[in-house]
Amino acid sequence: MPAVKEYPFYLKSTVILFGLILLVYVFAQLADVMIPLAFAAFIAILLNPVTNWLEERKVPKILAIGLAMLLGAVLLAGLFYFLSTQIIQFGDSLPMLKKKFAELFITFKDWVATTFNYSVQKQDKLIKDAMDNSQALVGRTLGNVLSTFGLVFVVPVYVFLILFYKILILNFLFEVFSEENSKQVAEVLKETKTAIQSYIQGLLIEMLIVAIMNSAALMLLGVKYGILIGVIGAILNLLPYIGGIIAIALPVLMATVTKDGYSTQLGVIIAYMVIQFIDNNILVPRIVSSKVQINALISIVVVLLGNMLWGLSGMFLSIPFVAVLKIIFDRIDTLKPWGKLLGDTLPTRQKGPGWSRTRKKAVLPEGEAKGKR
Repeated sequence: MPAVKEYPFYLKSTVILFGLILLVYVFAQLADVMIPLAFAAFIAILLNPVTNWLEERKVPKILAIGLAMLLGAVLLAGLFYFLSTQIIQFGDSLPMLKKKFAELFITFKDWVATTFNYSVQKQDKLIKDAMDNSQALVGRTLGNVLSTFGLVFVVPVYVFLILFYKILILNFLFEVFSEENSKQVAEVLKETKTAIQSYIQGLLIEMLIVAIMNSAALMLLGVKYGILIGVIGAILNLLPYIGGIIAIALPVLMATVTKDGYSTQLGVIIAYMVIQFIDNNILVPRIVSSKVQINALISIVVVLLGNMLWGLSGMFLSIPFVAVLKIIFDRIDTLKPWGKLLGDTLPTRQKGPGWSRTRKKAVLPEGEAKGKR
């Protein structure tokens, strides 16, 4: 057999780079199709055990899928009903909160003018320029939010069809690869399903516990609308690291507007730091933990890249998407280094020039090796 031609590294890296650029471009252009399809795939994997359980009890396939989706819709509707009742109460006090916030804002501008010798007129001009420049950003954010709500109408159709045609899709994945790789494909599919199910279920349980802890802490501190802010903070906590910062800012701002002094704000910061410590060191390792763990650096980067690519939806989809990539990388020998880069397992030692890929241990130079004999 003729030897396979080995291309130089710079050529291979250039081809890979252009391939990634093309892939990202296609994903960005097809966002309206890919975003609901991605959400639907994850939801279908989450509902798959319910449909399997119903089908094992002789429930017709279509009815089993419908009942599983109805159960998910009821739980989601219950969450929206709870949030809507809290938001209505918040709306009743909105005029008072706006008045109080305006008073605090005037006091803050006077403090800046006195402390930094920066006049109120200059501050107003700076704020006006910032607001004018941010109109485009607000428009994009509003568009992302509206497109997210649009998923409500498209995703259920995709979920039903994915569950209905799941055997066809699985057979395609097996047939598209050679028969000798069927065992490897089966392992990747099984681990992907397990990882996504465990990740999403763990996130939901974590979100519930964090929402209870947030709400209890804010109510004990006397922060108005503590339940609403606590639940919103738990939902924002689904966004790694970035969401936690916003979640702390909301109750601090509310305490500043509704209470005198700074003791409540300090209490909120301390309470949320304790909750974050419990979440990061107890809840996440024991509840959210699955066979795939993404390190902190990669998590932050992919969340920011997901926001640039698909906005708010991309931020939520980025972590499970990278988790799936890690499963695939860990199963392919040439891609295992990338899987290790994504993971959170720290190596015990640094590999250097003496490291051998085949022997998996340090190899001493010839002269040094003779000296050891």
